[in-house]
Amino acid sequence: MRRRPVRPPPATPGPRRTRAPLPSRHRFRVVVPLVLLAFVVSVLLVEGYTTRGFSGDQEGHAGKPATGVPREVTGGGPVVDTTHDHLRTYRAPAGTVVLTFDDGPDPVWTPRIRAVLDRHGTPGTFFVTGQQAVRHPGILRDLIRSGHEIGVHTFSHRDLATLSAGETDRELALTQLALAGAGGVNSSLLRMPYSSTTTALDGPAWSVARHLGEKGYVLAFVDQDTRDWRRPGARAIADAATPDVPGRGTVVLLHDSGGDRSQTVRALDVLIPRLQAQGYRFTTIADLVGTGSLTSPVDTGTLWKGRVFVAAVTVSGTAVSVVGVLLLVVGALVLARCALMLVLAHHHVHRRPPPGAGRPVTRPVSVVVPAYNERLCIAKTLRSLAVSDHPVEIIVVDDGSGDGTADVAESLGLPEITVLRRPNGGKASALNAGVRRASHDLVVMLDADTVFAPSTVHRLVQPFADPAVGATAGNAKVGNRRGLLGRWQHIEYVMGFNLDRRMYDLLRCMPTIPGAVGAFRVTALRDAGMMSGDTLAEDTDITMALHRAGWEIRYTEDALAWTEAPASLRQLWRQRYRWSYGTMQAAWKHRHALVERGHAGHFGRLGLPLLAVFQILTPLLAPLIDLLTVYGLVFGDPLLTMLAWTGVLAVQTVCAAYAFRLDGESLRPLWTLPLQQIVYRQLMYLVLVQACLTAVNGYRLPWQRLKRSGDVVLPPRLPARER
Repeated sequence: MRRRPVRPPPATPGPRRTRAPLPSRHRFRVVVPLVLLAFVVSVLLVEGYTTRGFSGDQEGHAGKPATGVPREVTGGGPVVDTTHDHLRTYRAPAGTVVLTFDDGPDPVWTPRIRAVLDRHGTPGTFFVTGQQAVRHPGILRDLIRSGHEIGVHTFSHRDLATLSAGETDRELALTQLALAGAGGVNSSLLRMPYSSTTTALDGPAWSVARHLGEKGYVLAFVDQDTRDWRRPGARAIADAATPDVPGRGTVVLLHDSGGDRSQTVRALDVLIPRLQAQGYRFTTIADLVGTGSLTSPVDTGTLWKGRVFVAAVTVSGTAVSVVGVLLLVVGALVLARCALMLVLAHHHVHRRPPPGAGRPVTRPVSVVVPAYNERLCIAKTLRSLAVSDHPVEIIVVDDGSGDGTADVAESLGLPEITVLRRPNGGKASALNAGVRRASHDLVVMLDADTVFAPSTVHRLVQPFADPAVGATAGNAKVGNRRGLLGRWQHIEYVMGFNLDRRMYDLLRCMPTIPGAVGAFRVTALRDAGMMSGDTLAEDTDITMALHRAGWEIRYTEDALAWTEAPASLRQLWRQRYRWSYGTMQAAWKHRHALVERGHAGHFGRLGLPLLAVFQILTPLLAPLIDLLTVYGLVFGDPLLTMLAWTGVLAVQTVCAAYAFRLDGESLRPLWTLPLQQIVYRQLMYLVLVQACLTAVNGYRLPWQRLKRSGDVVLPPRLPARER
């Protein structure tokens, strides 16, 4: 039912002063989600790019024929300098060994390798990736403090021969920024990923090498590749690093990251004493070039830029770790909820008849229909009630309508109908007025845009044979489900609402009797304090109040009603915004049920937590599934990501199909379920976020008026239980 705001926020004198606070509140509800979204997206982008995995140098280009490369390079030493006008290469002098390590720093293996080198007093040259440096800055600083040489191995270990000049420059710039932030240095020494000896260079790789020389980099290739990534054994690695010709100088390639490097660590303890015993000395690439160092301290500005970059990566890593834990929690909750609903729904179908089921309730019932500007809907609603197979009196409470709703109701000329005209006071007040006017002790309430089946009233009141039952909830369905939006809401009603109610019914903690179809014992209503305008979800409010008053609430799945769902996204947003906010209001209002005894305490300690977890917490965290799906498609394994997403969809499809089967509905609308998960579900996330921010901001949301179309009708083929 539509109505005007009942309790608007207190107004201050003057139109400008009255409206002034609203823009700031609106900005709060818009800016905060945008800031959160920007933060999460930034975190995922930073984390994705700085942790993108690489396969390692085992897929290098060794053995390719050198084409288009100067002979001075292919026939020269493994260190190539094209930074000057003339090309120069350098070899390790006789009796000299340079130990180089690629792909680090690694949190496990780099410290162990450094410890072996330091114990033997041997310098090493570590070609680090920017990704690893920003994630493990302390390890890089330890290498620098120990006097080891630092070189560049690009940021994300990409094959530079496959990149454009701009992409190559970005890789190098990010790596230098990482070195500045993690170690306070820049390096002009570089080893291209997937490179080996100079004889393996081809034309494209040489073009990249020339470009790198123009950028000021000295390039380091190798004489001997130990292929330690194959893990052939520590002694085999040591043998591969030992020069074939005694006394010949060499540059040796090893790895300190990219896998299990325990054999490399043990090989160093064999190799270094062996070569020292043969008279070899160990040095660095800078010594081969004849310069003091190929690294230099950065200026203050660059240092702080680098530190900010490292801090951003650290924050991103921590945030993604937290997100990963939350995702596991959400996944577990979603699966647990689905399993619980399926098990309890199955049990609900096969449960024993409740007490008093053998004594049918046949006494007359009062039906209260609150209406505010419902001219388009009211006639269909009243005609559906008039053909009820249960004796009823119908009370239409016209809540100050300005469109002639009361006149339409009276013009029908139905003897069962009494029209009560009153000034606008809100839906709760209208319902209370109808209850006070009712002649019978059982009252059915429905919205003026809802159509009942002939048997609905009779079935709705049967649980009242049990004197402990204070209210019953019927089975509300979408009556205008022709469009895509209508089908999505139809799925939501059948799966998300009615399947839930079966679970809550068995657990005896029903949180909401839908305003579209519910019945009450008048005595129970009075015990609960009647309908209240304290919240925007008067149906949830009265349900919780009934629990606290000690009354049982039942779900009658065969009491069917078809209600008008919003026909536009704007109308849907307004409705769900009010529902979400009103539900939070009601839960907060009845929070003391958590510590109460008896049935009230049962509801407080079971119903309220279930409501908080499955209707607030889980939906708030559920967007993580979608965000991490996109993250996995971009930065992870797309196939594995899609399989995981499809698995989640499959679980939801099973739940939806079972819910449709229980309700006797056709499965045909379920073809829209995947699209619903991509589009509709995101809208519901945003609605809930907005409602939470509204509550945090302390703003009382006014009633959201919806436009009616009046196109709700009974389906041409009723479910099997109605035939």
